[in-house]
Amino acid sequence: MKKLLVLLCFVVAGSTFAQIKMQGVVKDSIGKPLELANVIAINQKTNALESYAITNDKGKYILSLGKNGTYKIQVSYIGLKTFEQVISTQEVNISKDFKLLTDNALDAVELTYEMPVTIKGDTLIYNADSFKNGSERKLEDVLEKLPGVEINEDGQIEVEGKTVNKLMVNGKDFFDGDTKLATKNIPSNAVDKVQVLRNYSEVGQLRSVTNNQDNVAINIKLKEGKENFWFGDITAGAGSAPSPNDELYLVQPKLFYYSPKYSINLIGDMNNIGEVALTNRDLRGFGGGFRLPSRTSGTNINLGDNGLGGLTNIQNAQEVITKLATANFSYSPNKALDLSGFLIYNSSRLRTREQNFFDYIEVEDDPNTPIDESASVPPDEATIQRGREASNQAIAKLSASYKPNVNNQLDYDILARTSDDEERQDLFSSVVGSTDQVDQVNPYSINQNLNYYYTLNEDNIFALEVQHLLKDEDPFYNALLVNDPTNNDNGNDPNDMLPDEDAFDETAENIGFNRDQLSYDINQERRVKSNQLDAKLDYYNILNSKSNINLTLGTIFSNQKFNSNIFQFLDDDTRLDPTPTLTDLEGNLLSAENDDVEYRFSDVYLGVHYRFKTGKFTFTPGVSFHAYSNQNTQANNTFKDNFFDVLPDFEMRIQFKKSEALQFNYNMTNTFTDITNIAEGLVLNNFNSIQFGNPELQNALSHNFRLFYSSFNLFNYTNVFAGVNYSINEDQIRSLTNFESVIRTNSFFNSQFADENATVFGRVERTFGKIRARLGANFSYSKLNQFVQGRQSLNESFTQRYTPEIRTNFREAPNVRLRYRYTINNNDQGSNSTKFITHAPSVRFDAYIWDAVTFITDFTFTEQNNDGNKESFKTWDASLRYRKNRDAKWEYSLIASNLLDIDSNISNGAGNISVFSSETFVQPRFVTFRLTYTL
Repeated sequence: MKKLLVLLCFVVAGSTFAQIKMQGVVKDSIGKPLELANVIAINQKTNALESYAITNDKGKYILSLGKNGTYKIQVSYIGLKTFEQVISTQEVNISKDFKLLTDNALDAVELTYEMPVTIKGDTLIYNADSFKNGSERKLEDVLEKLPGVEINEDGQIEVEGKTVNKLMVNGKDFFDGDTKLATKNIPSNAVDKVQVLRNYSEVGQLRSVTNNQDNVAINIKLKEGKENFWFGDITAGAGSAPSPNDELYLVQPKLFYYSPKYSINLIGDMNNIGEVALTNRDLRGFGGGFRLPSRTSGTNINLGDNGLGGLTNIQNAQEVITKLATANFSYSPNKALDLSGFLIYNSSRLRTREQNFFDYIEVEDDPNTPIDESASVPPDEATIQRGREASNQAIAKLSASYKPNVNNQLDYDILARTSDDEERQDLFSSVVGSTDQVDQVNPYSINQNLNYYYTLNEDNIFALEVQHLLKDEDPFYNALLVNDPTNNDNGNDPNDMLPDEDAFDETAENIGFNRDQLSYDINQERRVKSNQLDAKLDYYNILNSKSNINLTLGTIFSNQKFNSNIFQFLDDDTRLDPTPTLTDLEGNLLSAENDDVEYRFSDVYLGVHYRFKTGKFTFTPGVSFHAYSNQNTQANNTFKDNFFDVLPDFEMRIQFKKSEALQFNYNMTNTFTDITNIAEGLVLNNFNSIQFGNPELQNALSHNFRLFYSSFNLFNYTNVFAGVNYSINEDQIRSLTNFESVIRTNSFFNSQFADENATVFGRVERTFGKIRARLGANFSYSKLNQFVQGRQSLNESFTQRYTPEIRTNFREAPNVRLRYRYTINNNDQGSNSTKFITHAPSVRFDAYIWDAVTFITDFTFTEQNNDGNKESFKTWDASLRYRKNRDAKWEYSLIASNLLDIDSNISNGAGNISVFSSETFVQPRFVTFRLTYTL
């Protein structure tokens, strides 16, 4: 690593000393400085673009030119005549001003070269070819090289710190709702321009009356010749892996067709090497571009998620087999009507292995109680977990947008999803012993959206948004635990010579299971049906060019039905429905069944917002008046809670310059829980996590503050963003946790202790010629009140993360990216304190040589330190690709992952009730040969 740093320093120094600076001011005919004028220098010897600049608000520009060279300087500005001049450099800096005259000619001067970056209003336009060096293959390879653009750890696009939620190709939606399908599949050689649409609004009628500062979209403009023709590529590959793994295979067809009237995108993928565009978790969270009408109302109701969790990182699996088939289309039969939609089918098979060690927190004894709370603290636990996950998911969306004229727009969307998921786990615990678990679920949902926008006249605009969700989930859980029926009456006294009772015995007795069995075969069936209507009507009255008032009448109606029952299969295959001896918070006996639990919620609200501009400031104060009603019915009892509430919100924006702004937001939010936390009967999250609900739970109230600064300076290509988020929660729904060995039981209540969360983050990025430097930092603090064994304790966590990075972007020479991630995590859990430090330097080498060969390699070293105990692992991937030239149809690739053939990754951390260390086993070394044909 040190040698690479020294090498990079020499490259930077050599590049710097070999150049001179040319600077000056660009003015118009009357001497007024011109902001955002384009200045480019073309090398007369190589006929290549040598340097470029965009003037700042004072008309100043700076070019970096080579010594003793000849360059054609072109200066241009919209509406003015382009100026051209040939200059020769020596070894001293040059100072030169330019004056542009009015262009009276009908034909504009044609520039030989396009500016790498231009700005038109709120649109930032990148010329993709200006940032390519030939090693790119997909859209994400291009985006990573653009100033101000980043692909984050989740694979999503971020621009100036804001996540991009919408990506279009030639103005047409591309799998609306997720950008990963685009970044990982659209070929880089088809990309002409990347248009970043800041302050994006999907409804042109509302652009002038709504605040869209947080909305960012990207439109990919295709190169000429890509319309009315199929383009894309087809890849097939095979390879080997260490025994006993199967032979490797990969087939990936990716085909695209665009015309002015319609488009078709087909993406397929079948492989067993773990290369996936969308993980199971991505697909479960795929929103299809749907946004709740009530998202800004101050009300948040959680409908819950009863599906399988899935892996966050697919690299944490030992084996991954996937099949993906997707289709996306758009069709415009006339100028007024646009139809679009997509279909996604994904089938995956995962095999996992993980080893964990849990050190549970200590609980102090309360001398005022007759029991010793510290005696019930769970023992330290070591686990070995092997799992298999099978998932088949399908998502379909159909959209229609009808715009007969500028005053009317009608949109309709329907999104349907279904899945067939199963997860099997073989768990060995040092406390519980061996356990086999099965989770199965076959959920489906249908989401419909209807929007109508009507402009009555230039001063009055109406907007109706209606969304309906129907969801049905049916999770089934089975666990098979070892049991010794001969030790049921034995205690756990260390002075007792008899064998201790099994860890699950006391829990089994409390639930009402038969303990005289050779094993505990426990089961749970659940059914959760959700039906929600979310609608609002907005009226905008434009008072003048700088102010408007917005009235909102909205409502949310939600209905959830819940059924569950716990039962045991006995050794003779008969079924036992248990009668628990557990009691709720009020001492009432709990049930193993939740029969016909129904939860109804409604919110009718009226919102008023006033938006006005004065100078650089835009203010939007507002308030909403809510009439809430929620009730749940179970066990022939009905619990009601009707109340009124007033929720204020406020937004202020200071627009210092066109690309520099500071924004402050404040809002109050009421959050309501879902039916699973309300159902009184027992619910098995798994065999060692049991919960029962509280029908009298109330809403939690939060105060949320946000401050965000962003600046993108095209003059010196400096991108800065920073933000502060803070929230404090009142009446937060918290759990009361009680342990029996490592088996925990949770119940819920509204805590009188306030929880807090704060985050400070920022990033600064600066380009120096062909070198780009970046420094990111993130600080997060959380204060959580938790209740274990009847004792309240404070859990505080403070995390610091620093990510410096430096990379080159040469057109001819190889490129290097050096990145370092340094994380410090401090946790105080009552009387327990832990500190985790992570070092993760990485290097990426990227070379395109002989106009034919591409070599890319990534290496990362990760070391984690936990109170002096150091653990580390390394990852190293590489690829070698050959094509005859950039326009060749065939490409031959040799790609290797996990070159060092490491077995596992190491991670350490702290949860709410434990400190843990985890070893996750990963896929072995894979080497594949691939053949790609480009259409």
